[in-house]
Amino acid sequence: MFDQLSDRLQATLSTVSSRGKLTEDGVDKAMREIRLALLEADVNFKVVKAFTTRVKERCLGADVMGSLNPGQQVVKIVNEELTELMGGAGRDLVFSNRGTTVIMMAGLQGSGKTTACAKLAKLLTKEGKRVAIAACDVYRPAAIQQLETVGKRAGAVVYQQGTDVDPVEIAGWALDKAKDENRDVLIIDTAGRLHIDTELMDELVRIRKVVKPHNVLLVVDAMTGQDAVGVAESFSDSAEFDGVIISKLDGDARGGAALSVKAVTGKPIIFASTGEKLEDFDRFHPDRMSSRILGMGDVLSLIEKAEEQVSEEDAEELQKKMAEETFTLEDFLKQMRQIRKMGPIGNLMGMMPGMGAMKGLKDVDIDDGELDRVEAIILSMTPYERAYPEIIKGSRRRRIAEGSGTKIQAVNNMVKQFGQMRTLMKQMANGKMPDPQQLARMQGGKAAKAPRPKIRRR
Repeated sequence: MFDQLSDRLQATLSTVSSRGKLTEDGVDKAMREIRLALLEADVNFKVVKAFTTRVKERCLGADVMGSLNPGQQVVKIVNEELTELMGGAGRDLVFSNRGTTVIMMAGLQGSGKTTACAKLAKLLTKEGKRVAIAACDVYRPAAIQQLETVGKRAGAVVYQQGTDVDPVEIAGWALDKAKDENRDVLIIDTAGRLHIDTELMDELVRIRKVVKPHNVLLVVDAMTGQDAVGVAESFSDSAEFDGVIISKLDGDARGGAALSVKAVTGKPIIFASTGEKLEDFDRFHPDRMSSRILGMGDVLSLIEKAEEQVSEEDAEELQKKMAEETFTLEDFLKQMRQIRKMGPIGNLMGMMPGMGAMKGLKDVDIDDGELDRVEAIILSMTPYERAYPEIIKGSRRRRIAEGSGTKIQAVNNMVKQFGQMRTLMKQMANGKMPDPQQLARMQGGKAAKAPRPKIRRR
């Protein structure tokens, strides 16, 4: 979503950083570029004006102008102000000390509210909480069936009384049921409308009075740009929500909603939905998002995702296998599956510092279908072949190719590259730098040779 904004900001700040001395004229030019980048990203124009004014004032301060490296100071200021723009420190939900924590969800129809209920339930269930969801959207066709389907996948129980009961009654009944069953969390999926109206707001107010929620979350669709900010502003006047869940943050919209909603409504973004799967849902950290936009990566989120999939014991065992060169195709398959559970490979690359600035890598379209083909090839092998891939010759390769629906050449390449990778992993596990010639061969090319010195004859 932030790709275009990220490119513009990184290019502008790179130009500033390359200058040895910072002048007021240079700051003005940089602010002009930053202003255009934010406006093109569909950020609210009042927010843009206030943002660039603050950045300029800080850039022209004595600490920056007198710094040995003013360019780096400007990058630091922009990073800090972007973080503040999106809410500063990340905020979490308020949980009840005892009894059931109630979370009420609001939003317009089509904003992804029902799916967000399931994603939040999945996240909280993974953290060890017993979650229930109340189906209070009785107006939209098949809303209850949809909630039951995704709720079950999320590991939550869904309370519903059909479409003929008043949503306020359903909410009260669901809360009593959640308390009786000692549920840790009750998420209330309220009805959305195609537009904001008095009836919708009145229903939200009545449900709120009955269940007295600890958190009211507004779901806004990032793809709608400034319309999402307008919706949030309208809900803020009537529904008194505590925070925002921004959905479809993985889309190709320009990101203006994520950068504007806190400044306009005063309410922070608490969660962000970053994909179609229930697992693609995370707490929103403004400082980490700012770092990613500026090409500094998001190492903390990357570590957190890795720790969810790989235990300390597994990591130590992997290190040992790499060092002893006993890493098998079975181990490789396990690691590949763990990495894929962390999310799309492209998203993971975006979390690595400096990756966005590396030419070529940034625009690589990583095909998950290719990973599927690799997995199919490995699964078509016998356990013995996975442990000792060097035995895979002629007839074995033909059988594996037929079993995986690929060509013999694909099997040949995979086996060859795995052998090279295993050798490389052994070198790195033992603290050795990889051989450039070997890296080039793995990429299908040749390493550049140093030019031979010219000998002048007398």
